[in-house]
Amino acid sequence: MTEIPEHLRKRAEEARAKAAAAAGQTPAEATPAEPAATDAPAPPGGGADSAAESRIPAHLLERSKAARGKAEGAPTEVAVPAGVAAAAAGAAVATAPPPVAAGPGGHTQRLLTVVKAGSIQDVRATPVDKVHVWPHLLLIEFVASLACTAFVFIFSAFVNAPLLQLANINRTPNPSKAPWYFLGLQELLTMFHPMVAGVTIPGMGIFVLMLAPYIDRNPSNKPEDRKFAIVLFTIFLMFWAVLVIIGSFFRGPGFNFVFPWRAGIFFDL
Repeated sequence: MTEIPEHLRKRAEEARAKAAAAAGQTPAEATPAEPAATDAPAPPGGGADSAAESRIPAHLLERSKAARGKAEGAPTEVAVPAGVAAAAAGAAVATAPPPVAAGPGGHTQRLLTVVKAGSIQDVRATPVDKVHVWPHLLLIEFVASLACTAFVFIFSAFVNAPLLQLANINRTPNPSKAPWYFLGLQELLTMFHPMVAGVTIPGMGIFVLMLAPYIDRNPSNKPEDRKFAIVLFTIFLMFWAVLVIIGSFFRGPGFNFVFPWRAGIFFDL
């Protein structure tokens, strides 16, 4: 059982004496009311020995009663006035220590600062579809080359190559044309000097094609995003296609320019 401090007891006796004097009683007659005054405050407006006239703080009386109930083993519900409860709650909040986070093993931890994740983590871009050159790419290319070789071997077994008769030095064919894949260069020889047509223009074309991957570094696979590559390849393809078509169908005897719908076609596939 919790003992009430002496100064609080004296203050309670003085309050009971004043209440008894106001009610016309002697202090001895007011003594039996001590347990009631000590246990809990009387309801508001309930008489001379009410808690409003007592000089013992209400929260101390409630704490004492709760301690006695806890010691006796019986749970006790205490009604606290609204004003006193609010004041006690404010004081408890003001004097309560800051919450401390307990880590593993009961160790306390303190948050120093908040660091953004972007400053300590290396956020990588969205991965794109890529494969290793070996074995993925080279394996596919090797299988494709085997398939092409097998197709050419089977095709040549059933279809003969269009070979001409043996060459006759006394009878030179006119016009004398190279195979279709060389007719572009042969057409350039009729327009420019052999050094320009055979070395300069083809060399510049190959050099530009080698620089194309370094000029256009766009990693996108969408055609609308690769305008430079598409334009460059279109120019290269159309340039040689036009030269091959002219050399194949528009060149007659003496390698002169002719119209195929008038003089005929001087080209064998």
